[in-house]
Amino acid sequence: MAIQDIYPTALRLLGRPVLVVGGGPVAERRAKGLLDAGAKVTVVAPVATDNLRGLAASGLLTWEPREYRTSDLDGVWFVQTATGTAAVDTQVSADAEAQRIWCVNASDHEASAAWTPAVAVVDDVKIAINAGGDPRRAMALRNAVATALETGDLPLRRHRKPDAAGKTPAGSVALVGGGPGDSGLITVRGRRLLGQADVVVADRLGPRELLKELAPDVRVIEVGKTPGHHPVPQLEINRILVDEALQGNRVVRLKGGDPYVLGRGGEEAEFCRQNGVEVEVVPGVTSAISVPAAAGIPVTHRGLAKGFSVVTGHEELSEVPARPDHTVVLLMGVAQLRDSAAALAGSGLPLDTPVGIVENGYLPDQRVTIGTLGTIADQAEAVGVANPAVIVIGDVVRVSPFAPQHFKTADYSTITPNRPRVRSN
Repeated sequence: MAIQDIYPTALRLLGRPVLVVGGGPVAERRAKGLLDAGAKVTVVAPVATDNLRGLAASGLLTWEPREYRTSDLDGVWFVQTATGTAAVDTQVSADAEAQRIWCVNASDHEASAAWTPAVAVVDDVKIAINAGGDPRRAMALRNAVATALETGDLPLRRHRKPDAAGKTPAGSVALVGGGPGDSGLITVRGRRLLGQADVVVADRLGPRELLKELAPDVRVIEVGKTPGHHPVPQLEINRILVDEALQGNRVVRLKGGDPYVLGRGGEEAEFCRQNGVEVEVVPGVTSAISVPAAAGIPVTHRGLAKGFSVVTGHEELSEVPARPDHTVVLLMGVAQLRDSAAALAGSGLPLDTPVGIVENGYLPDQRVTIGTLGTIADQAEAVGVANPAVIVIGDVVRVSPFAPQHFKTADYSTITPNRPRVRSN
């Protein structure tokens, strides 16, 4: 049978009688698939698997424990043979052909009037693949396509919005953490939701490269903020999310890092729920941990630090332990770096405590600047450190491969850099 002889289609078997001839593992799989489609299944076989007998005992299908008869085809819409005996399967197939009933012959795919594809379901999409009658090839292709859909590499977005009654279904909002900026660090779930989106409300940070992969008709609403400059106020962002969802759109709020780590995600989720909009939160790789890692700096390390604090300004620094063995991670702290260093020094943190600044973590222009609590403000000004940047304060900075040699000890000098191209100033 040539591939051109196949006319791909899908059968709607809900409530329709179908016949499975055979009682082994193949027949069991086919019967389960037909039951999932809502068909009224009759199995004819002298012997059946335990699972088939269980389905029959529960009333989900009918099992006739005997040999096949031609009369079993009366009133049947579709037939699956799976006896394991070629002569029996051929006879069933010939009888079905005579009565113009579509039949899958498991013993001889070349002579079969129909083929059963390899099937997977992703979201509300059913994938069915035939591969010239080669089931293993079909399954491999099915798995590859399903994985691409699940990861967002293939579009899973709906285009037909109105339902059968002409009404627009309710939309939804997904707060997606995009990670520190590299498009490979978004979660699989986040990538998939982005591929389904009708509207993307995007921050300045996060995986901007993924926006280029969106379909041309996906609207991108830019609401990015910079320190001290919020062109779109938070209340307006909240309103945009709700208004777009109420119009029936799938909305993705694409944020840098994690939406629940200093990302206003809690406020946005609460506003959506208060206005009757379904909201999902997809965690992201927070920059507080991932960006230091890009420079080989762990926020905790055996023998150096057992805990860490994440803060956004020097006002909170009086509340964190002022010890080199407790890591302090400063987000959005470049403008206040000198004040923050002075506040920590005033709390008793030694001036020779190592400090690392990582700009544009995981991006091609990533840069690392390393100094001490007493020198870092002057160093940052000298080289023009700018946001986005993460500042790490504590003994863990000694582990970085970009730390000056006199910072290191024999025990903490073996970490390899994530990005060989970055440089120390």
